[in-house]
Formats: sequence, structure tokens, C-alpha cells
Amino acid sequence: MLDTLRRTIQEVNRAPDLPRALSIIVTRVKQAMAVDVCSAYLVDEENQQYVLMATDGYRATAIGAVRLDFGQGLVGEVARREEPLNLENAADHPAYVLSRKTGEEPFHGFLGVPIIQHRKVLGVLVVRHRDQRRFAEQEETFLFTLAAQLAGAISHASASGEITRLLQDTGQSSYALKGRSGTPGATVGHAYVVYPLANLDAIPDRAVADVDSEISEFHTAVAGVERDMRMMSARMVDSLAAEDIALFDALILMLRSENLVDGTIEKIRAGNWAPGALRDTLREHVAAFEDMEDAYLRERAGDIRDLGRRILERLHSFQPGAREYPKDTILVGEEVSASQLAEVPVTQLVGVVSARGSSASHVAIIARALGVPAVMGVDDLPVSRLDGQELVVDGYQSRLFVRPSADIRKEFARLQREEEELTHELLDLIELPSQTLDGVHVPLYANTGLLTDITPSLRSGAEGVGLYRTEVPFLIRDRFPGEEEQRRTYRQVLEAFAPAPVTVRTLDIGGDKMLSYFPVVEENPFLGWRGIRISLDHPEIFLTQLRAVFRAAAGLNNLRLLLPMISSVGEIDAALGLIRRAYDEVLEEGEAVDYPQIGVMIEIPSAVFQVQAMARRVDFFSVGSNDLTQYLLAVDRNNSQVADLYDALHPSVLRAIHKVIQEAHAADRPVSVCGEMAGDPAAALLLIGMGVDSLSMNAASLLRVKWAVRTFSQAQLQELLEEVQTLEEPAAVRALMHDHLERAGLGGLVRAGR
Repeated sequence: MLDTLRRTIQEVNRAPDLPRALSIIVTRVKQAMAVDVCSAYLVDEENQQYVLMATDGYRATAIGAVRLDFGQGLVGEVARREEPLNLENAADHPAYVLSRKTGEEPFHGFLGVPIIQHRKVLGVLVVRHRDQRRFAEQEETFLFTLAAQLAGAISHASASGEITRLLQDTGQSSYALKGRSGTPGATVGHAYVVYPLANLDAIPDRAVADVDSEISEFHTAVAGVERDMRMMSARMVDSLAAEDIALFDALILMLRSENLVDGTIEKIRAGNWAPGALRDTLREHVAAFEDMEDAYLRERAGDIRDLGRRILERLHSFQPGAREYPKDTILVGEEVSASQLAEVPVTQLVGVVSARGSSASHVAIIARALGVPAVMGVDDLPVSRLDGQELVVDGYQSRLFVRPSADIRKEFARLQREEEELTHELLDLIELPSQTLDGVHVPLYANTGLLTDITPSLRSGAEGVGLYRTEVPFLIRDRFPGEEEQRRTYRQVLEAFAPAPVTVRTLDIGGDKMLSYFPVVEENPFLGWRGIRISLDHPEIFLTQLRAVFRAAAGLNNLRLLLPMISSVGEIDAALGLIRRAYDEVLEEGEAVDYPQIGVMIEIPSAVFQVQAMARRVDFFSVGSNDLTQYLLAVDRNNSQVADLYDALHPSVLRAIHKVIQEAHAADRPVSVCGEMAGDPAAALLLIGMGVDSLSMNAASLLRVKWAVRTFSQAQLQELLEEVQTLEEPAAVRALMHDHLERAGLGGLVRAGR
């Protein structure tokens, strides 16, 4: 049964569409369990029904015709209970409903298991037996395992609109996808799919312009990989036994296989570009090897994948360096990276869609800074089929519409007009001070990382830079920038805002900010080698950056330095030693620069409890609410499976930040918040109630937050904070804050803060 389970799962994963996947399931289950019937029912949300979508054993005419209302029959009972139902005789159960369309009268034994994905029942898988008998535990667990596997295929079909088309039998091609988080805004554009070379499945379909040229490049790539294999074999001939060297010969034979080469060329001639054609051919080959009985031959499937990646790398090298992005580019990928986003000309980027990540992931933060709507964490995003498609990105409700209808376009044109009207109204606030009704000044600073952020930040009335992300210039290069390159970049930012303060965070790579030329391979990068840990382990990188930023500040003296990912005072002491060393070197070279104020980021729980000790070493604190929330709640903010649990208004997060502010103030040290909380009007008001000294956010949020600041007194916000501190759930906190915003006439900010 285990072997049958493995084979069935492989077949389901390779199925080209949902009907085929369901057909495989019911056929294989009936054979493996030696039952008389296996059937699959799917949920029709619109009509609130369970629909028979596949069967082996019931009448074929029942498919699509048998519909049970929610809660009706044994299928409804399984879905309601969300657990298996194992009956010796189905007709004896009070919920049993006879459906004569199926021809089920002769069957007695019943076993039904729910198909569940993300706490949602998608359908029910049922087996029947003519005899009156309960199914064995092994049979129940076998069916339960297959149902869990089928959930992924159904979820994917739901995301792509396939289920809707099957249930409604319509030819409508427009469909919607739901993400788990987003950045505010709505836009219409065309998808440009980006993908990592290591992920063959993420390669999109693209029409080929010149078939002969595409085939020629494919032949050249295959020949290049064959040369590499022969060179590897020659290098290893003195180190490996003959039978081991023969493995390279086997790989070369696979590479020269007519099926591999001719199959790919055939698909290129059919109109797909070489990477997409290669992807489909490799899937066929991998499937054939995985189906083999012999374990050794099954393992060769991995070799085929490796060969495919090598060919793909060769093909990628043929592509011109300057990519042609649409004028209305919506960047789409399994996991869009900050560097991929930064490669798109700002004037052409209108949206971002990613299967992984959340509104707190680095790429979403950059998108928000650019004022670009984004939808993150889209389950079962059909990346390979989206390239070039027209899309609507709804960052407010975290939705994506593929090939939108005229009605959808009209609705989002209205939303865009409303957004423009609100933005226009807010422009009147630019010259007004950011202070509460009782006169408390709360400076609002800008978060930035791209030079293109400077002008929008200044135009929004930013009083300085609360967070300059120095890793962005590193991310968009293919090598480490030199000291002079860095100096020129930092100088532009410092000069643009002088004499206002600019807080420069030292290099914060690792986690979801990886450099292609400095690979960090870890199983759990967010708990690994990142931020200050890398800087201290590589003083040559750290010192170069420090020297560059000190030289950039010469004569301006508006620099403040911020150290990321601090978990102990020992790290501060080590960093301060290197900072002093770089500063002294710059002074010796004749540069006139004052020693800057030094601050640390509070983004690790251990730092929350060491504020007093840290205050004896540094001048200020900056709370990085994104990572602090992630670590306090044990939620990977880039993991769509748990993204719903990530909420900066969680009572624990609020209490931790309040504690930091209280202890820092007791030591006469100011506290800023520079995470995404600062740009959320609801959260910003609570932070002001706590006594935060300043807030730093992306330019697009600055005027919205100023509007909220100028609407309340700090005394009111302190009372509101006391009320919030009695609440136990983040949803209750957010609801209360949105209610207060609405009552204060700030309803336009509620949608922007979602």
C-alpha cells in the first residue's frame, strides 16, 4: 500500500489538470483498497453544495449531476465534522440520503474523509463496499493521506479558476487569486515573470519569436553542458574507480538522448521558448524514471533535473543583459527578490505579485517605499502561465485578477480615483508640523534605500531619514561595491537631507536579503548568520562601509549610525571598537567629520530585556517592529502558511515595545520605531500613546500618519492605549483602532492601513 501511495501521489502531482488528478485518485484508490466505489466530491461555494466530480463505481452520468446541499447526507456530515466517518452500513446513519442518480443502492460499507487545506474543507473523498463492514484503520489512514495530497491539487485548481469553470461550465477566462497580505494600492498592468535558475518549475511559458534561432541556442547549450561533463570526467579519472567514472558517461548518454533533445525541439517548434520547452520535456523524463520499480533507476530522476538546470544556465547566458520590461510591468514570481525588483526601471514598475512573502518581507517594504501595490503569499500562484497576462493587483484586499473583466477594470479605476483624491487632500499637510492636538511634536522620518526615494521623501515633508537601508545598493550589484562607490551613494542621501538627520543602518544582509555574490546557505536564515553577525565576522566588509559613510558625512555632520540585529552587549562593544577604528583612520586622512551618534535596533527579544545595559553604550534606540514581531510570535513573515498569524498589533508585541520605551526613557535615551508599524496610522497612534520619540516610514505613508497625529492629543492616545492593554487578541486591537479612526473622520486611513 505504501508503494501504491507513492505512485499515486506522483501521478497526481504530474496530472495536467484537476479532472485528470481526480480520475487518477478514484481509479487508483479503488484498485489499491479493493473497494467497489471511490468518489470525489468538491465544494461549490457559490451554490453552497457538494458536487460529485469523479467516480469509479457509481454511474458516470452522476458526475456533475449529483449535488448535495451543505450539511446534507453523509458527505455533508464528513465536511461538517472535518474528520473521517467510517460506517458498517451507510443507510443506518441518520444523516444518510439516498441518491438514485448514482446507483448506490447495492453498497453498504462507507468511509469518507475530508479534503482540507488551510482550515478550509475543499471536498470529501468517499469509498464504498457492497458488504456491510467497517474499514480497517490502515485503509482509513491510506485514504486520509491521499485526501491530504489531493488538497494541494484542488487548492491550485481553485486558485487558477479551474474549479469555477468546471462547476459552472462557462467559458469565462477571467479569474481571481487571493493572497495573504499586501501593500496598499490598486493597479492594472502586464505580468513579467521572474524565476531563479534553480527552480525549473517556475519557468514561465513565453512565445518564441525566432524558432530557428531558439533551436540553435538550445543545441549550443546542450553541447556546452556535454563539454562540461567530459571535462569533469577527465578531472576525476585519477581519483575515482572506473565504475564511478561510468556515471559521467551515463549522464552524457542522457544528455544526448533523442527523447530529451528532440522532445524539446518539438515543443520549441510548437511555439514555446527553449526554457519552457525544456521544462516540459524534463517533467516527462523525470516522471518516467520516478515510475520505475528499480530504486537505482528512480534515483536517476535527480540526475535529469541537474542536467536540466545546467542547460538552463547556458540558455540564460544567451539572453541579452538589458531585459525588455513592459511599460506597465507587474513583477510576478514564486519568491520575488529585492534585487529582481530593483532591476526594473522605476518608471515601468506598477505592481508586484509573489507566491511567497508577506507585507513585512523586504521586497514588499521596497514596493511600498516606491508606492507600488503588491500582493504577497498567493497560494498556488500559476506562475508559468501568467507571463504577459493582463493583471489587476488589489493591494488593499490582497487580491489578484487575471485577465480582468470590464466590470473589474471599472471598479478598480474608481478605487484609483479615490486614492488620488485622498492623496491630493493630504498635500495640504506637507508644510504643517507633525504634532498632536496638545502640542507634542512627533518627528516623522522617511525610510529609504534607493536614491529614487529621496525626492518623494522630501516632497512628503519628511524631517529626515530614520532608516537608510545600506544593503539595497549591495543587492542590486553583482559584486561588493567599493569604498568610493559607497561614499558617492551615501553622500547623495546625506546631502539631500542636510541639515536634517540621516540614520544610516550598517549592512543588514541575510534572512530574506541574500547577495548573489556572497551566498549564505542555511536551513533557517532568519535565525542564522545575518546583520551585525556578518559584519563582525567580516571586518573587512564592515570597515570599508564605515570608512565610506564617514567620508560621505564630511562637512555635513548629520550622520547617525544604526546597528542591526543586536542580541547582546558584547556585539555592541565589538562594533563600537571597529567604528572607532574606522573613524580614526578617516580623521588621519584629513577628513573633517564629527563622531556620530550611535544607536541599536531592538528587533530580537533578548534585546528587549537588555535596554538598560545597552543604554550605557549607545545614544538612541530604533525598534525594528518587523523582525521583533516575527521573533516574538515565532512567525516567519515570508511563509504564507502562517502569514495570518503575523500581526504587529498583537498584545505581546505592543507590551514589548512599551517596555523598551519606558526603560530607554528612564536612561534618558530616545526611541524611534522604523518598522512597518510606524507607517500604519492605527499602530502609530498607539506608539505615540506609549511616548515614542519619532516614527520612520516609507514616503507613501508619511502624510497619512501626519493626518492621524494631528487629529488626536497625546492624552487621548494614552487613554486609548490603556483600553487596548485590556484586549487579548490582535484582531480586537485593530478593530478598536479602526473604530476610533472612523469616528474621528479618518475613514480613508482605515483602508490604507489594512
